[in-house]
Amino acid sequence: MSIEAAPPRPIPIHDPDWWTGNVWADLKWLRTHDPVHRVSTPAGDVWAISRHADVMDISRHPLDWPSGRGVLIDDLRRVVAGNESIIYLDPPDHARHRKLVSGWFKPSVVRAFEERVRALAVSLLDDVPSGETFDANEALAIPLPIRVIAEMLGVPSADQDKFRLWSDEVIMEGSSQEVEGSEFAPGVLALYEYFEQHLAERRVTPGHDVLSTLVAAELDGHQLSDFEMLAFCMTLLVAGNETTRNLLGNGLEVLAGNPDEWDRLRAEPELIPLAVEELLRWVTPVLHFARTAAHDSEIAGVPIASGEMVVLLYASANRDEAVFGPTADHLDLGRDPNPHVAFGFGEHFCLGAQLARLEARVFLEELAARAATLEVTGPVERRRSNLMRGLSALPMRFGR
Repeated sequence: MSIEAAPPRPIPIHDPDWWTGNVWADLKWLRTHDPVHRVSTPAGDVWAISRHADVMDISRHPLDWPSGRGVLIDDLRRVVAGNESIIYLDPPDHARHRKLVSGWFKPSVVRAFEERVRALAVSLLDDVPSGETFDANEALAIPLPIRVIAEMLGVPSADQDKFRLWSDEVIMEGSSQEVEGSEFAPGVLALYEYFEQHLAERRVTPGHDVLSTLVAAELDGHQLSDFEMLAFCMTLLVAGNETTRNLLGNGLEVLAGNPDEWDRLRAEPELIPLAVEELLRWVTPVLHFARTAAHDSEIAGVPIASGEMVVLLYASANRDEAVFGPTADHLDLGRDPNPHVAFGFGEHFCLGAQLARLEARVFLEELAARAATLEVTGPVERRRSNLMRGLSALPMRFGR
């Protein structure tokens, strides 16, 4: 589908199958013709916000556009409990909770993880068969971030495979449009039970990890409730895994499809930090999050009633020609500046952004030193999600 050919029709941003296709023409049509687009979903009507400027403006005003009534399209089906995840908290509670674990994601602490991240990346890449087809998603994109976040949490290496399965199930529950009601999926319950056990152990024998930090944390002189700690654990696991996993998997596919840019990066490795930002823009691992109007308002001249949900289409904002110019639809690994919103913006800017950047940078450095060519050798399978741009299979071959 050409970028100019998107039809003037309702755009099903709630449909996971739509997101697995070529959505870029439809998103460009929205930005050009209907930037505040009403969408009827099974959960209720929402407004799709497609322009970069509007996404940024809403993100700058969390009290006018709070998260507490829902951040997922399917949250319209249920009553959201603010303490079920930090992503549902609004000011000032959000900042107070975020501060409890923010020390783990300070630049100095993240930098201290570089040696370990590099060792994991090297180990994974050295196991890749030279010149043979393998599933790069399974072999590289999935294990690196799950191992890093699991180690930060304090999870034994023997349990890390379980984390991948649980993280998958959490994403499916929140974004497949197939889960009805408020019952948790079995994998989500298993995840909670697992963390309950390990939090209990940290109360007796604390260590140097995020779980121990949560056990010792206090708000207003009171320790966190068990549910608040479990919600923190789930959020950190999924957020710490999914963004980087989707960035690495989709990034490999993109680089294979742009061999000139890959050659450029290998010839100019000093561009790798800029390349990470461009891949974040291009891939947009988290497609969108939602907010709710706290009062009657207006976006781009369109009236929005109090209580209506707006969906911030990060994937569209990151291709906005008004910001990224005539090359918005082209991959440029040296793009600078690059004001993408792949990590969100404002109050809810991704807590683990620096960790994701570190993992991606180190991975590209080690990949560039080993793979002269990147080739996709078969059909790429995409995860069925309206929230995350994820892959199920990525057959590739590296040339050395």
